[in-house]
Amino acid sequence: MQPVTMYTTEICPYCQRAKALLRQRGVQAIEEIRIDLDPIQREQMMTRTGRRTVPQIYIGSTHVGGCDDLIALDQRGGLTPLLGG
Repeated sequence: MQPVTMYTTEICPYCQRAKALLRQRGVQAIEEIRIDLDPIQREQMMTRTGRRTVPQIYIGSTHVGGCDDLIALDQRGGLTPLLGG
C-alpha cells in the first residue's frame, strides 16, 4: 500500500472525513502534518500544493487534493488502485 501523507489541523471536520474514508479503504497509517502547530509546515504546504486549505492529501507522490477531491476520486473508482500502488 502506498504511504498516505495529509496536511491537517486538529479541528478540521474535512480532515476527519478524509481520514475516515481512507481507513474504510484499508489505510492503517496516515502521516499527519499538523499545520496548526507549526507555521513553517503551513508555508511548506502552500508552496508544495499551491493551496491554502486543509486537508491536503498525498498518496505516494501523487497530490490528490482536499477532502472533496478524495471523495470524487473514490466515487470514480480511482482511490483503491492509487492506494494499491
